[in-house]
Amino acid sequence: MTELGPVAWPPAPIRTERLVLRESEARDRAAFIELFASPEVGTYIGGPRTRDELDRAVPEVPGRRPGFFVVDLDGAMIGMITFDRRGAEHPGHVRPEAGEPGLGYMFLPEAWGRGYAAEACAAALDWFTGALPSEPVVLCTQTANDRAMRLAAKLGFTEVERFEEYGAEQWFGVWSSVTPSG
Repeated sequence: MTELGPVAWPPAPIRTERLVLRESEARDRAAFIELFASPEVGTYIGGPRTRDELDRAVPEVPGRRPGFFVVDLDGAMIGMITFDRRGAEHPGHVRPEAGEPGLGYMFLPEAWGRGYAAEACAAALDWFTGALPSEPVVLCTQTANDRAMRLAAKLGFTEVERFEEYGAEQWFGVWSSVTPSG
C-alpha cells in the first residue's frame, strides 16, 4: 500500500462484535450511491451529490483501493472507513513534512446513533496500530458536527488546533498508539 506505507492490501476482514470491515465489492454500489446522495450525510462534507451524477461516476466496484474499508452489518454495507495521507496543501499537521494518515468515515443515516461508527473506527485504528505502529493518525472535522466531535473524543483523539477551511471552523486532532515514555 504505497499511500500509507508498507502494508499488504487488502487485509483479512476485521470482525468486531457486530460488524465486519472488509474490502469493497460490486454488491456495495447501491449503498455507495445512497451514502453520497444523502442530504444528512452531505451536511458537513459539501452537500449531497445527485443520484444521476453518482450513477454515472461510481464504478462497478466502488472504493476498491488501499486504505478503504466497507463497514458491513449482517451482509450489507452501512458505511465506510478510510485512511488517506493528509496532503501538505491542507492546514493541520503534526509533522513538519505533513502526510500523516487521516481517519475518515461515513455511515448511512439509518446506522447513526447505534455505536457502529465507534465500534468500526476503534477496530480500524487497532488494525492500523498493528500495520503501522509508529504512525500517528489525524482526524479533521467541522466543529459544528457534534456527532463527529463526540466520536473523536471517544476514540481518544487529542485536539491539536482549529482553523478555517471550506468556509467553516475545522477541528484537527491526533491519535497515537505510541505511549509516551517518561
